[in-house]
Amino acid sequence: MKPRLALVLATSLATLPGTWTHAQAPVPAAPAAPKGPMEVNGIAAKVNGRVITRNEVSMLLSPIFAQLSAQFPRRGPQFEAKFKEARSKVMQELIDRQIILDEFKQLGASIKPHVVDEEVKRQMRELYNGNEEKFREELKRSRLTMEGYREMTREKLVVQAMRAQQFADAPPPLPNEIQQEYNEVKRTLRDTTKDVITFQKIFIPAVDKDNPVSTPETQLTLAEDIAKQVSDGKDFAELAKTNSKDAFADKGGLQENVPRIDLSPEFAAIIVDAPESKVIGPLLDPQGFTIVKVIKIEYGPSPSLSDDKVRQMIEERVRKKKTSAQYERWIESRRKRAMIDIRM
Repeated sequence: MKPRLALVLATSLATLPGTWTHAQAPVPAAPAAPKGPMEVNGIAAKVNGRVITRNEVSMLLSPIFAQLSAQFPRRGPQFEAKFKEARSKVMQELIDRQIILDEFKQLGASIKPHVVDEEVKRQMRELYNGNEEKFREELKRSRLTMEGYREMTREKLVVQAMRAQQFADAPPPLPNEIQQEYNEVKRTLRDTTKDVITFQKIFIPAVDKDNPVSTPETQLTLAEDIAKQVSDGKDFAELAKTNSKDAFADKGGLQENVPRIDLSPEFAAIIVDAPESKVIGPLLDPQGFTIVKVIKIEYGPSPSLSDDKVRQMIEERVRKKKTSAQYERWIESRRKRAMIDIRM
């Protein structure tokens, strides 16, 4: 499947314009998307005779493509470079996964079904704001069944287990190393569906009903000009009152304490990691263009290091760091021996 011009996976049931919600609306025209990377029903690569399908690549790339499409409404060289980088990483991940599976398949390693289910739920939560409907829509769009995706996930977990076994002789993590690693990553372990965001927003519709000669191109140009005015120091709230075309314009574009799950996954992913007071945009949304100023982010709760599963995961991360150079030498030697045929 070729990427749609403005793939945006909305999640909320609200229908206010410009909030990146579940409302179905015309998508602004955009330059043609890169051809090839999201096609399905074909072979992306072969590793020792085992096929990696375009469906698999498509599914892993989909959230990245959606976010990049929103960040770069005009696409352009930066979009192309970032998308190619992401595609290359996904391809390498799938290739290395197959190499390792081949290396260890004679061991008869297995992963319990409930572990696979937990990982699928985690990915659904982090990539799709916990919205199973949107997750299944993306599966359908990529022409993957849930069982097919579970098998991809099972393989990923097998690879993780096999890598851990391969380097089981690594020095044990020290208590201070465990604590330091936990401090560094605990925010990424949080329940992201509990994030709450306060921000200001200026929404410029793709076509202004009050201006019959407006087009998506002229509206994008207008949004870019407004973003420049903000960067030059003009008051965001005043620009919102003058230019924004949504229900929050009279409030200077202020939206307070918005649950992350009420926003589209890619919109949330873009703004939730932005520093407070950072102005972002214009971003492409399903109905037009959005300029955002982050006011405050309240992050969801992170699990405690006292949780056995969390501690085990952190210890594994420390071991992985300690053996990263050793692992790279090992996997590179296997890459050289493998028969790899990349077709995209």
